[in-house]
Amino acid sequence: MLKKMIALQLLFLMTLFANGYTNGFYDYCVVGAGPAGLQLGYFLEKAGRDYVIFDRADIAGAFFSKYPRHRTLISINKRYTGKKNKEFNLRHDWNSLLSNDSSLLMRHYSEDFFPNADTFVRYLQDYYKRFNLKIKFNTEIGNIHKSSLPDNPEAVVFMMNDQTGNSYTCRALIMANGISIPFKPTFMGSELVENYVSIPVDAKYYEGKRVLILGHGNSAFEVADNITSVTNVIHMIARNRIRLAWETHYVGDLRAVNNGLLDTYQLKSMNGISDGLNVEELTVVKDGDQLRVAIVDQHGEDAAADNFALREPYDIIVSCLGFRYDFQIFNSSIGIPKGIGKRNKFPVINHNYESTTVPGLFFAGTNTHSLDFRKSAGGFIHGFRYTVRVLHRLLEYKYHSVSWPSYKLPASQLVNAILRRVNEASDLYQMFSVLGDVIVLDRNKETGKYFEGFPVNLLPEFFDVTGEAVGPMIIILLQYGANYAGVGNDPFYTNRATGSYTEAHLSNFLHPVLYYYESPPTEAEMKKKCAKCHLPRPTLMHHIVEDFLTDWTVPGSHILPLRYFVEEILDTSTTQLFADQCFMLALTQQGLPLTCQQDYLQGRSLVGSREHQQYIIDQGLTQL
Repeated sequence: MLKKMIALQLLFLMTLFANGYTNGFYDYCVVGAGPAGLQLGYFLEKAGRDYVIFDRADIAGAFFSKYPRHRTLISINKRYTGKKNKEFNLRHDWNSLLSNDSSLLMRHYSEDFFPNADTFVRYLQDYYKRFNLKIKFNTEIGNIHKSSLPDNPEAVVFMMNDQTGNSYTCRALIMANGISIPFKPTFMGSELVENYVSIPVDAKYYEGKRVLILGHGNSAFEVADNITSVTNVIHMIARNRIRLAWETHYVGDLRAVNNGLLDTYQLKSMNGISDGLNVEELTVVKDGDQLRVAIVDQHGEDAAADNFALREPYDIIVSCLGFRYDFQIFNSSIGIPKGIGKRNKFPVINHNYESTTVPGLFFAGTNTHSLDFRKSAGGFIHGFRYTVRVLHRLLEYKYHSVSWPSYKLPASQLVNAILRRVNEASDLYQMFSVLGDVIVLDRNKETGKYFEGFPVNLLPEFFDVTGEAVGPMIIILLQYGANYAGVGNDPFYTNRATGSYTEAHLSNFLHPVLYYYESPPTEAEMKKKCAKCHLPRPTLMHHIVEDFLTDWTVPGSHILPLRYFVEEILDTSTTQLFADQCFMLALTQQGLPLTCQQDYLQGRSLVGSREHQQYIIDQGLTQL
């Protein structure tokens, strides 16, 4: 299969040269030099690939030079964790991109827990310059379309133009251009409404004014928080109730850093929040120097009650309804479907980040969030820096026959490997329930091949996207309890946590869950899994009990139950024995325990003191 893939790639290149596509041709074209584009550029540069990144602005991350409007990010910059482990620290660094340069961490750029956006822009400039990423600035790409090569109809390339008429051609196209088109209401009188993208940010503009804000999201509350001290009244309206991030565990919902207005509402200080009103059903009319809001029925009559909450006029109405993807960048010959319902602001893509309708067209960054919307962090830097890495690994195999990175372990070391990952891995922690570790066991279950940060929804295609043989496999995820999060749920109720390993399956907070399958789940099984299930029903399943410190290293509550689970899979003991214990067993028994075979006989055992051995016995970790 490898020889066939190489032959096809050579044929593709020869066809390009024969048809004159060498000028402006790249293996990879990346549209957008924001965080996702830079992150992908880092991996492409490191792999020595032929690529170019286009951006219409003259700097990297230009979106952040304007947004958020009031310049405070809501992505945390926790500089002190008490640990020096870089991988662990990325669990609490929501701004830094992945790289091998420890100086390129946001903690070195800002001391603020919520950094200023201008600082982040400076960080992005340093990032792309440090790695000499190939970026064409001031290049606005449009008219993206496909073209088949005359001598080889199966060889499809992407063609595009910039604002000056230059043409570019590439084998694979990756859209890393975010979601940047603001939602603008279309109700009668909507032209009188100001928009988040263009409102003045000087608080003096709002002094003594009555302000109505359309929307209940972070941008709406960002505006409200920054003008609360100077306004007469602030009212906020939206169709649905407020979704609080601490209720839903979704970082895109309303964050505490922005929700100061809730105090002034609940503590009766004139500001108010209303839901159940469809913004598109409103009518706004001029009333002198002010604006009046009405609800008009199909006959043009005022349908609002006489005590309508918005009956008093406003001086300013601001729309803060979020952003959507720019579908106009494509030629009409490329049909990119929109998501359904709340996901209609994203393009529809497969779990390999490829368009469902256009093979070879991939997406990276925020615009891939349809896959885990309101489920995980794939729409935000601290999440998509990992999904971009996943995309790069998928591209490496698809186009260059480079298998997914993995390492081989003796079965006796599986528990240690799992414990290391659940206690430090940042990809599993940030992209919980979406990215998981996969251990593929050999036929005799004596060794396991460990694959880190794999998208679990691609398990049915494991061989096709990694090139690695399949077999019995253990999947390691971090996930919340099924019924813990949700709008209206109280996340602070008494006895919300369990501390007993016997009730680990009732854990509510983020905790490791292991699934064992004799063979990978099929596509049909993935489609039939229950709505709240992350994976289909496994052969065996194990929850490691939630921990207040998110530190799963306690011998009795964490390690021993995990070891028993792995032993049930392997059908043998994995008790860690000292060299002298293995030596005595070798003298007195024909069959040695697995750890003696794979450690002691291979020269890897330790000589334990009497105190060590007594501690192991006291903890119940050995029967000897």
